Amino acid sequence: MNKQTEQKEYEKYVKEITPSHNLGINMAKAFLTGGLICMAGQGITNLFLWMGSDLDEARIWCSVTLVFISVLLTGLNIYPKIGKFGGAGSLVPITGFANSVAAPAIEYKAEGQVFGIGCKIFTIAGPVILYGILSSWCLGIIYYILKMIGVAS
Repeated sequence: MNKQTEQKEYEKYVKEITPSHNLGINMAKAFLTGGLICMAGQGITNLFLWMGSDLDEARIWCSVTLVFISVLLTGLNIYPKIGKFGGAGSLVPITGFANSVAAPAIEYKAEGQVFGIGCKIFTIAGPVILYGILSSWCLGIIYYILKMIGVAS
Protein backbone atom coordinates (compact mmCIF):
# COMPACT_ATOMS: atom_id res chain seq x y z
CA MET A 1 0.00 0.00 0.00
CA ASN A 2 1.19 3.43 -0.77
CA LYS A 3 1.01 6.38 1.57
CA GLN A 4 -1.95 8.04 -0.18
CA THR A 5 -4.12 4.89 0.02
CA GLU A 6 -3.29 4.48 3.71
CA GLN A 7 -4.28 8.11 4.32
CA LYS A 8 -7.64 7.63 2.58
CA GLU A 9 -8.36 4.43 4.52
CA TYR A 10 -7.45 6.16 7.74
CA GLU A 11 -9.77 9.10 6.96
CA LYS A 12 -12.57 6.64 6.17
CA TYR A 13 -11.96 4.82 9.46
CA VAL A 14 -11.99 8.09 11.42
CA LYS A 15 -15.28 9.10 9.75
CA GLU A 16 -16.84 5.77 10.71
CA ILE A 17 -15.91 5.88 14.39
CA THR A 18 -16.39 9.62 14.98
CA PRO A 19 -19.78 10.20 16.59
CA SER A 20 -22.03 12.56 14.71
CA HIS A 21 -23.57 15.43 16.63
CA ASN A 22 -26.86 17.12 15.91
CA LEU A 23 -26.56 20.72 17.11
CA GLY A 24 -30.31 21.25 17.41
CA ILE A 25 -30.86 18.14 19.52
CA ASN A 26 -27.83 18.92 21.71
CA MET A 27 -29.12 22.45 22.30
CA ALA A 28 -32.58 21.13 23.18
CA LYS A 29 -31.09 18.61 25.63
CA ALA A 30 -28.95 21.34 27.25
CA PHE A 31 -31.97 23.65 27.50
CA LEU A 32 -34.10 20.88 29.01
CA THR A 33 -31.43 19.81 31.52
CA GLY A 34 -30.52 23.33 32.62
CA GLY A 35 -34.19 24.26 32.78
CA LEU A 36 -35.02 21.27 34.97
CA ILE A 37 -32.14 22.07 37.32
CA CYS A 38 -33.27 25.69 37.57
CA MET A 39 -36.89 24.60 38.02
CA ALA A 40 -35.79 22.32 40.87
CA GLY A 41 -33.94 25.28 42.39
CA GLN A 42 -37.07 27.40 42.21
CA GLY A 43 -39.05 24.59 43.82
CA ILE A 44 -36.48 24.33 46.63
CA THR A 45 -36.61 28.11 47.13
CA ASN A 46 -40.40 28.01 47.27
CA LEU A 47 -40.22 25.15 49.79
CA PHE A 48 -37.99 27.18 52.10
CA LEU A 49 -40.25 30.22 51.68
CA TRP A 50 -43.23 28.05 52.59
CA MET A 51 -41.33 26.82 55.66
CA GLY A 52 -41.03 30.43 56.88
CA SER A 53 -37.64 31.63 55.61
CA ASP A 54 -37.34 35.11 54.17
CA LEU A 55 -36.33 35.40 50.52
CA ASP A 56 -32.59 35.87 51.14
CA GLU A 57 -32.44 32.88 53.49
CA ALA A 58 -34.46 30.74 51.08
CA ARG A 59 -32.05 31.55 48.25
CA ILE A 60 -29.03 30.68 50.40
CA TRP A 61 -30.58 27.38 51.49
CA CYS A 62 -31.50 26.65 47.88
CA SER A 63 -27.85 27.04 46.82
CA VAL A 64 -26.64 24.87 49.69
CA THR A 65 -29.24 22.20 48.89
CA LEU A 66 -28.41 22.18 45.17
CA VAL A 67 -24.69 21.84 45.92
CA PHE A 68 -25.39 19.00 48.34
CA ILE A 69 -27.60 17.17 45.83
CA SER A 70 -25.01 17.66 43.09
CA VAL A 71 -22.18 16.27 45.20
CA LEU A 72 -24.36 13.37 46.31
CA LEU A 73 -25.31 12.56 42.70
CA THR A 74 -21.64 12.84 41.69
CA GLY A 75 -20.66 10.39 44.42
CA LEU A 76 -23.38 7.98 43.28
CA ASN A 77 -22.13 8.32 39.66
CA ILE A 78 -25.47 9.76 38.51
CA TYR A 79 -24.41 13.34 37.75
CA PRO A 80 -21.94 12.28 35.03
CA LYS A 81 -24.85 10.57 33.25
CA ILE A 82 -26.91 13.75 33.54
CA GLY A 83 -23.91 15.65 32.13
CA LYS A 84 -23.53 13.21 29.26
CA PHE A 85 -27.18 13.71 28.33
CA GLY A 86 -27.52 17.44 28.99
CA GLY A 87 -24.07 18.71 28.07
CA ALA A 88 -23.63 22.39 28.93
CA GLY A 89 -27.09 22.44 30.51
CA SER A 90 -25.69 20.48 33.44
CA LEU A 91 -22.46 22.47 33.67
CA VAL A 92 -23.72 26.04 33.79
CA PRO A 93 -25.78 26.06 37.03
CA ILE A 94 -24.25 25.90 40.51
CA THR A 95 -24.65 22.13 40.38
CA GLY A 96 -22.09 21.89 37.58
CA PHE A 97 -19.55 23.78 39.66
CA ALA A 98 -20.18 21.49 42.65
CA ASN A 99 -19.75 18.49 40.36
CA SER A 100 -16.46 19.86 39.03
CA VAL A 101 -15.12 20.15 42.58
CA ALA A 102 -16.38 16.78 43.80
CA ALA A 103 -15.50 14.63 40.78
CA PRO A 104 -11.69 14.99 40.96
CA ALA A 105 -11.77 14.44 44.73
CA ILE A 106 -13.70 11.21 44.27
CA GLU A 107 -11.53 10.09 41.36
CA TYR A 108 -8.24 10.55 43.22
CA LYS A 109 -9.31 9.42 46.72
CA ALA A 110 -7.17 6.26 46.33
CA GLU A 111 -4.05 8.46 46.37
CA GLY A 112 -4.79 9.52 49.94
CA GLN A 113 -6.24 12.45 51.83
CA VAL A 114 -3.51 14.98 51.04
CA PHE A 115 -2.09 14.05 47.63
CA GLY A 116 -5.35 12.63 46.29
CA ILE A 117 -8.33 14.56 47.57
CA GLY A 118 -6.48 17.62 48.89
CA CYS A 119 -4.51 18.31 45.71
CA LYS A 120 -7.01 17.26 43.06
CA ILE A 121 -10.16 18.84 44.51
CA PHE A 122 -9.20 22.26 43.13
CA THR A 123 -8.02 21.07 39.71
CA ILE A 124 -10.98 22.67 37.97
CA ALA A 125 -12.42 24.85 40.70
CA GLY A 126 -9.13 26.53 41.64
CA PRO A 127 -8.79 28.67 38.51
CA VAL A 128 -12.47 29.60 38.70
CA ILE A 129 -12.15 30.71 42.32
CA LEU A 130 -8.92 32.57 41.60
CA TYR A 131 -10.42 34.38 38.59
CA GLY A 132 -13.54 35.27 40.60
CA ILE A 133 -11.54 36.75 43.47
CA LEU A 134 -9.15 38.60 41.17
CA SER A 135 -11.88 40.07 38.96
CA SER A 136 -13.99 41.15 41.96
CA TRP A 137 -10.93 42.81 43.48
CA CYS A 138 -10.20 44.69 40.22
CA LEU A 139 -13.82 45.76 39.83
CA GLY A 140 -13.84 46.93 43.46
CA ILE A 141 -10.81 49.14 42.81
CA ILE A 142 -12.44 50.57 39.66
CA TYR A 143 -15.64 51.27 41.61
CA TYR A 144 -13.65 52.92 44.41
CA ILE A 145 -11.84 55.17 41.95
CA LEU A 146 -15.09 56.08 40.16
CA LYS A 147 -16.67 56.86 43.52
CA MET A 148 -13.70 59.05 44.53
CA ILE A 149 -13.94 61.17 41.36
CA GLY A 150 -17.72 61.42 41.70
CA VAL A 151 -18.79 59.35 38.70
CA ALA A 152 -20.39 56.55 40.75
CA SER A 153 -22.53 57.03 43.82
